[in-house]
Amino acid sequence: MQSNRLEAFSDGVMAIIITIMVLELKLPDGGYSFAELWHSTGIGLLTYLLSFAYVGIYWSNHHHLFQVVRGVDGAVLWANLHLLFWLSLVPLTQRWLDQSSVARDPTVVYGINLLGAAAAYFLLQQAIFRTPTGGDLREALGRDLKGKLSPFMYLAGIALAYLVPWAGLIPPVIVALVWLVPDRRVERYLERTAGTEADQ
Repeated sequence: MQSNRLEAFSDGVMAIIITIMVLELKLPDGGYSFAELWHSTGIGLLTYLLSFAYVGIYWSNHHHLFQVVRGVDGAVLWANLHLLFWLSLVPLTQRWLDQSSVARDPTVVYGINLLGAAAAYFLLQQAIFRTPTGGDLREALGRDLKGKLSPFMYLAGIALAYLVPWAGLIPPVIVALVWLVPDRRVERYLERTAGTEADQ
């Protein structure tokens, strides 16, 4: 079956997730200065920025997946819902992290949330690989070092949070920065295959 409905549904869910996150930000209780904004909303803005980056990264990578593979089956649909489940928890874990001023347990739960999303994305890729055209995606992604290293960084962040809570966010920030660098693997693959098809 075609992937159009899956992509449209996923885009809508991710847009709602981002909307919920921004609506959770607190306005200053009193005063209209930058100092007051930072005092009441500063941590929330930073956790929102990190969470927004993650949802954006997943949206971009999700889009790339389905540029290569158009056909999906039931396993892909359920694997995609599994990914959306973990992403839908981000507003909750981000808010707890914000309200706790980056306490240990909320930082650990936020890290588990990111780890769960990474695992779900991996399972989605595996489900796609098993489809008739899944080999195209496997070829496009290559070794996928970033994808394989990211879960270990989340685990490192969870461990660090038990020692120094705010330090538990350093590995997720590093992962986000690495993924924000434009990843052209899929685009290069599409350009290469488009050229091959044109020659034929």
